[in-house]
Amino acid sequence: MSVPRSRVVDLMKAQCQVFATTFNPQGVRMGTKILRQRLKGPAVAAYYPRKTATISDVKRAFGPHLTTWDNAEEDRLEYIEELKARGKSAPKKKNGPPDPKAKKR
Repeated sequence: MSVPRSRVVDLMKAQCQVFATTFNPQGVRMGTKILRQRLKGPAVAAYYPRKTATISDVKRAFGPHLTTWDNAEEDRLEYIEELKARGKSAPKKKNGPPDPKAKKR
């Protein structure tokens, strides 16, 4: 003995009211599966680091009107000077056209 469709639909409606789900007797795609998921925005935003202003950004923005002190840059320049004093720095770049007498391979 089969149950009439109207009674099955009434049962589904009561079931949806009791368990607080959406009533969808036709089975139409509504996107509730996607809407129930946790939001991904905070996780995605936390993956990319936020850009903070650096001393070089301030120098670039204000130019010569503002005197700044960058410890990392000063340390780098001091290290290069030490290398130059010991003769361990990069060689000077060549100026002018190539030497025509140079041996070619």
